[in-house]
Amino acid sequence: MTTHQLLRLKQVEEKTGLKRSQIYLYMKNGDFPRSIKIGPASVAWLESELDEWINRKLSRRESS
Repeated sequence: MTTHQLLRLKQVEEKTGLKRSQIYLYMKNGDFPRSIKIGPASVAWLESELDEWINRKLSRRESS
C-alpha cells in the first residue's frame, strides 16, 4: 500500500526554500506541482511530487 504524505504551505516553503508568492506563481505557470484541496480553506502538496520537482531541478543543474 502506498502512503501519501501531504505537506502544508509552511512545510513546502521550508522544503523548497521558496516563498508563498513564488510557489503560486510557479504553479500558475505550470512549473510547480499543483496543490490538493483538503478542506474548505485548506490545501496541501504531495511530498512525492515535490521530491520529483526538486530532483528535476538537480538533474538540470548537473547536466548544464
